[in-house]
Amino acid sequence: MKVEKIKIPISDPDLAVSAILTQPEDANAMIIMAHGAGAGINHPFMESVANLLFKRKLAVLRFNFPYMDESKKRPDTKKKAISVIECVIRYADSAYEYPLFAGGKSFGGRMTSWAIAESPDLPVHGLIYWGFPLHATGKPSSERASHLKSLHIPMLFLQGTHDTLANPDLLTSLIKDIPHASLFLEEGADHSFHVLKRSGRTDKEVLAEISDKVAEWISKEL
Repeated sequence: MKVEKIKIPISDPDLAVSAILTQPEDANAMIIMAHGAGAGINHPFMESVANLLFKRKLAVLRFNFPYMDESKKRPDTKKKAISVIECVIRYADSAYEYPLFAGGKSFGGRMTSWAIAESPDLPVHGLIYWGFPLHATGKPSSERASHLKSLHIPMLFLQGTHDTLANPDLLTSLIKDIPHASLFLEEGADHSFHVLKRSGRTDKEVLAEISDKVAEWISKEL
């Protein structure tokens, strides 16, 4: 397995963000994957997903937002996060010759969707969301997704049915009105794709299943 730690320049000429590239020799595409609000590129979830997608011939470029590199708890502003995502996408487009897909876990996925909404010229074939944070816990709403209808590229939502940040019925209804959007609901999984032991499945099996869905979806979009 080829794993490379790199630094990606961002809009501030004196700054760069940490990134890790997991790259199969026969990769079919590259996924630019942003992390969630509370965990960076070295989190077990991010590492597990990258490794599983590697086995499915998909390169993964996962990167930190500046606040994570700086060991701060408060996420970067929406404006700064969007700017960093755009820089990472343009870097990947210039450095590698793969079809590009982008997205991320929770906060990272939502910020990536905003980056594409504000810069629709970014060279991305599709968006992938591992647990889109549709609303705050206990406050069902679709306001955070109001911009998604303006996107004109394919989108894949991977969501647990026990995700407290995305009511399944609300999300299903929303996606029906979004062109080119697909939803895969993982029965019994929470926002972190954790399942209870009584489900008869393990978290490892769940991540493998959603990784299969990602690979299958990408193959159809290429």
